[in-house]
Amino acid sequence: MAQNRALDAALLTPMEMGAADRGTISAGTLGIVLMERAAAAVAKSAMERFEPAGRIALLAGPGNNGGDAYAAAVILRQAGRDVALFQLTPPMTLSGDAAIAAAAYHGPAEALPAFRPDEFGLVVDGLFGAGLSRPLEGEVAETVARLNAAATPVLAIDLPSGISGTSGAVLGAAVEADATVTFFRKKPGHLLEPGRSHCGETIVADIGIPTNVLEEIAPKTFENRPALWRSALVLPSEAGHKYDRGHAVVFSGSASQTGAARMAATAALRAGAGLVTVFSPANAILVNAAHLTAVMLKRCGDAAELQERLADVRLNAFVLGPGFGAGEGARAYAAAVLAAGRRLVLDADGITAFQDEKEALFEIAREAAFKQTDGEPALVLTPHAGEFKRLFPDLAEAGDLSKLDRARQAAARSNAVVVLKGRDTVIAAPDGCAAINASGTSWLATAGTGDVLTGIIAAQLAQRTPSFEAAAAGVWMHGKAAEAFGPGLIAEDLPNMLPKVFAELCG
Repeated sequence: MAQNRALDAALLTPMEMGAADRGTISAGTLGIVLMERAAAAVAKSAMERFEPAGRIALLAGPGNNGGDAYAAAVILRQAGRDVALFQLTPPMTLSGDAAIAAAAYHGPAEALPAFRPDEFGLVVDGLFGAGLSRPLEGEVAETVARLNAAATPVLAIDLPSGISGTSGAVLGAAVEADATVTFFRKKPGHLLEPGRSHCGETIVADIGIPTNVLEEIAPKTFENRPALWRSALVLPSEAGHKYDRGHAVVFSGSASQTGAARMAATAALRAGAGLVTVFSPANAILVNAAHLTAVMLKRCGDAAELQERLADVRLNAFVLGPGFGAGEGARAYAAAVLAAGRRLVLDADGITAFQDEKEALFEIAREAAFKQTDGEPALVLTPHAGEFKRLFPDLAEAGDLSKLDRARQAAARSNAVVVLKGRDTVIAAPDGCAAINASGTSWLATAGTGDVLTGIIAAQLAQRTPSFEAAAAGVWMHGKAAEAFGPGLIAEDLPNMLPKVFAELCG
């Protein structure tokens, strides 16, 4: 499965980026040439995105990020800009390409304590990059505090100083940048919170690293965008019909808890499923019938009745959880669907129902994957942080794990694709592949939007898109639908925005 992931969407850890640099250098490109290209990208962003910037301060650290700052200062001075450089360590302590870059700079330079951000129109942060592994403290932390308190815009090199490139965590203190210039590929820290918020706009610059280095690195983390899953997505064909596009089923709760299921069902229909049916208990049939039109409705009152319904093999993707209730009924329904070899999106009450029977769910999911002709995970879990803790309490409380690590380990343990929701939603597969989402808006933080997401994912499963790609595509579409609507969004607005999302996707 991992071999087919799109390398254009790859995210590289700091170690993997180091391997990309070394591979490029061993192929004949000098390290100082890569540094000068990186510096040119930084200088270009400084001049184009912060014009007119006035005086420009560059903060230079002890490693290659500092070398980038020295080289960028040379280019900015050659362009006629008023530049001042502030050094964390004396230039004679630098080594390698950073020392070469520092030797080429002959402009004003002072020690870091002399830096006053209010005296400048732009600050270029070149103190520490993605490879930082220890907390900022002392003089550097004080400098970061002064910089963050000032109104001066900041352009960060690679990553804002103090942000982990691997996890996005703040290491002691971290620069709050307006924009960040990184090179070749983004890193997880650019997308995982709080790193994502500290980066501002992230600009990826081409510095001449060839794409073929990724084949040897074989990355397993990706930015969630169409390049990752577009080729696996199943879209309507000219000669196709509704049965080609699958039949999604959403389980409804009781009479007073039906709205969530209907939102999921409507979203599934809008997101491409050929047919969608709500399975409803008898006491909710009339309530659901009063609101459903294109979505069909059938009674399903217990596990025995569900077994009868499952005899129809065309019902191939299910949603269980939104408004359903978290009791034995949810566990029985989930087990029946997975035992029948169908794919299931489990959310909300469906997840909570298994909080005391986690291992049973994971074993059912493992057996269900064997029933898939392609060995795909049959189960997709879509927890928010609280629901995640109910199934994976040890992972949720492990302070040394990033959100990416937690989702990965949860997927491997549960034999499911895990969608760990949030502003930086992570989609992880049991084989270790994972994607970090960047679409969406803060307006998604409102009741019912997660129910819509389950429906969108179920629609992709119904159309036989592989489970990881189905979940990743659903998360991206969900975010893009929110962007298309804008402020004031409520959950019911999302399905009606999906036509715009598909127009963008297919355009």
